Amino acid sequence: MAAPGADIHLYTAGTPNGHKISITLEELGLKYKTTHIDISKNVQKEDWFLKINPNGRIPAIVDSTDGKEKSIFEGAAIMLYLCQKYDKEEKISYAFDSDEYWEVVEWLVWMQSGIGPMQGQANHFYRYAPEKIEYGIKRYQTETKRLYQVLDDRLASQASTVLSPSAASGPWIVGKKMTIADLACFSWINLAEWAGVEVDQFKYVKKWLDTINERPAVKKGLDVPEKFTIKETMKSKEEQEKYAKHHSEWIMKGQNADQVKHK
Repeated sequence: MAAPGADIHLYTAGTPNGHKISITLEELGLKYKTTHIDISKNVQKEDWFLKINPNGRIPAIVDSTDGKEKSIFEGAAIMLYLCQKYDKEEKISYAFDSDEYWEVVEWLVWMQSGIGPMQGQANHFYRYAPEKIEYGIKRYQTETKRLYQVLDDRLASQASTVLSPSAASGPWIVGKKMTIADLACFSWINLAEWAGVEVDQFKYVKKWLDTINERPAVKKGLDVPEKFTIKETMKSKEEQEKYAKHHSEWIMKGQNADQVKHK
């Protein structure tokens, strides 16, 4: 059920960083509208958007629920904000300053400073770089796998020490329920194959991933702001190459422009 009077505008694209916010909004049942930011055309660098997020990246939200516009950027900040303000029933969060709250913050920051950047670089060197640099590919794929193992070990520990027999859908990263820590990590790990990383070797992560993918709110959130089709693309080598080539062109164009601007 939508929160009464919620008036949230999400600026996003169909990427892991965008998905974690649309999924959070769906899990909370919040009313929101969406603007698709076409990052292939550098819309995120336009002046109007920089007033919302000076870093020129998605996602960002503007919350007008209280009658004035409040803009929030950076995925972890948005997730914490939404839970603090709207998750009164603690559906996907814990009470502020509880031990579990700070554990969620730890794992949220861990994802933001680890899995996101490392897997993002693995994507770049494996799929988009104009030349295949084996060192870059191996470095970032290896670090991504190392981080997946950290998560797998955490979930294994949770299964043995926290999980109750009735909580068949777990284990979760913190406590006995799914939280924004899980959603933040999920959004990236859900696209592991695009970075050339296989999830099947991580037993607990694979089960956790499959469980989250079955949630109705997650399925809805993945289709924001456009239909989630990349997993279908990955079934065909030809389609993979076409998709990678298309995105490589605008990524490198943007990178070259930044290199000129920031000499």
